Amino acid sequence: MTRIRLLATDLDGTLLRSDRAISPRTARAMAEARREGLEIVWATARARHSVHELAQACGFRGKAICANGAVVLDLADGTPKITATTTIATDSAAAAMNRVRTLMPGVAFANVGPTGFVAEPAYAALCEFVDHQRHPHEMALSELLPLTDEPMVKIVARHPDVSGAELYRTTRAAGVEGMELTHSGAPYVEMSASGVSKASALAELCAAEGISSSEVAVVGDATNDVQMLMWAGTALCPSNAIPDVQALADQVLPSNDEDGVASYIETLLLQRAL
Repeated sequence: MTRIRLLATDLDGTLLRSDRAISPRTARAMAEARREGLEIVWATARARHSVHELAQACGFRGKAICANGAVVLDLADGTPKITATTTIATDSAAAAMNRVRTLMPGVAFANVGPTGFVAEPAYAALCEFVDHQRHPHEMALSELLPLTDEPMVKIVARHPDVSGAELYRTTRAAGVEGMELTHSGAPYVEMSASGVSKASALAELCAAEGISSSEVAVVGDATNDVQMLMWAGTALCPSNAIPDVQALADQVLPSNDEDGVASYIETLLLQRAL
């Protein structure tokens, strides 16, 4: 049996409970893993600031793959240091947004950079009020293209009358040239540069550390985790994962609200101690 050296886990719907918090049990398990030499990597669609807030809340000091693979952070000293980015060219972004507007009239966009976020007024109007309260600096109704002061790593598309799942199915079936489309179960579709995914970032990170895919376990619950689950030697999901993800899993863990990831970490650490 191959020894697991690295565990990569999605956040929302996987490591986080439904209240979007990391439980004390999970925080303890991750801290113990670090002490025992088991590397934990977060892999999420979330942006740098959000990941930093979560890391501060639970004391996480590992690496994080953000923006579905377009940004990689090192949180070893408690600050979110960007170690890698994969950006989208402005002309490619413009073409992609025009394509999606043609496919789904009424769609609205936000553009995400390594640290910033700008949104069309129609997109900002669709966001929940709590998002404005938590990150008012991000909801500035700026002109899109170019993203102010930094390159673009992700495009987010949302529609007032169409679910994120339907928008994803439509755009993926029709194709958007030069873009990697994905969906996390949220009410929007996310687009990165072609070839960029959680899996691509994780593979690069592991290669740099001399870790093979057979030594990696991955936990995820949604469409944007599929490539990563297929790449890893051990594919895991919480019991609340979508059916397509459960079909890929070597093992189904307890749900996110039952600390499924923590239970797996505890099992790995127990095996190491034997």
